[in-house]
Amino acid sequence: MIYREAGQFKTSYQADNQIFPIRQDRIALAATLAVALLALPLLASPYMLSAIMIPFLIFALAALGLNILTGYCGQLSLGTAAFMAVGAFASYNFVARIPGIPILLAFVLGGLCAAMVGIAFGLPSLRIRGFYLAASTLATQFFVVWCLTKIPYLTNGSASGVITAQKITIFGYHFDTPAGKYLLVLLIVTLMALLAKNMIRSNVGRSWMAVRDMDMAAEVIGFRPMRTKLLAFAVSSFYCGVAGALYAYAYLGTVEPEAYNLDLSFRILFMIIIGGVGSILGSFLGAAFIVLLPIFLNILAHGLSLPTNVASNLELMVFGALIVFFLIVEPHGLARLWQIGKEKLRLWPFPH
Repeated sequence: MIYREAGQFKTSYQADNQIFPIRQDRIALAATLAVALLALPLLASPYMLSAIMIPFLIFALAALGLNILTGYCGQLSLGTAAFMAVGAFASYNFVARIPGIPILLAFVLGGLCAAMVGIAFGLPSLRIRGFYLAASTLATQFFVVWCLTKIPYLTNGSASGVITAQKITIFGYHFDTPAGKYLLVLLIVTLMALLAKNMIRSNVGRSWMAVRDMDMAAEVIGFRPMRTKLLAFAVSSFYCGVAGALYAYAYLGTVEPEAYNLDLSFRILFMIIIGGVGSILGSFLGAAFIVLLPIFLNILAHGLSLPTNVASNLELMVFGALIVFFLIVEPHGLARLWQIGKEKLRLWPFPH
């Protein structure tokens, strides 16, 4: 009775093709954004904003970038953290070497630099696929980190490679509090998520999904696989680059190569596997799950007084078990479970 489409008539093509055609979805989205924009900055503690909400939003943006490439275009990638590192270091260098450049413009330029790197390392996708493509993107991870540690210009001559990120200042307002950084990250992630949602529903998104399902058939019906795959690498890397810049400026406060290691790439991959491959919502659900699960496991280990060696490896064991579970039981992740629940609500109380 709560989630029904009956009585919601569309009188134009634009109304029928809007991004959220069901009224309940629009109300739920508006309520969620109202709570996130108004309630959380006022009621949440600084710890919750800086240690939970900010990394959740940044990881959701990075997972969204990987989902565009892997979930919608079908190109496997293990170099997400490398593209994030390119975005972070490029943004830092733009701010450091161009006096007076707006910080938001630096983030955009950092994302564009990551997009160019993504196009360069996406060229092998024109010849190889599957496991071999994943191995080539894994090489991106090691190559980018090697460049960041061996080229002093990129780290501004820092001997340790760890650089303090510049302060975030927009129109004279300093985003130096947890609430300010949270609101900035929330606005950027919301805007980019809506752009991705519209992009997936456009001809670009349809071309990605056609190449994902069968690239030879997509080429026969008129799609150009080379342009489609490289565009997917560019857009995905741009999203990851902006996420990397936010990760350095709004969360860590430092720009360092070790923050973008291989473990981060696998963690973001786990997010889209658990949240749902090929789903915008799945990127957010997976990021929330991965961010909140270690906190829950630490509380559980402390409450049960588990041995230190068990507590230290509990997170890895649970992550591995969950990935196997979702791959066997529900390959489309939490987003699919949410979709099934909505379908049942549409027909309730009648039998499905």
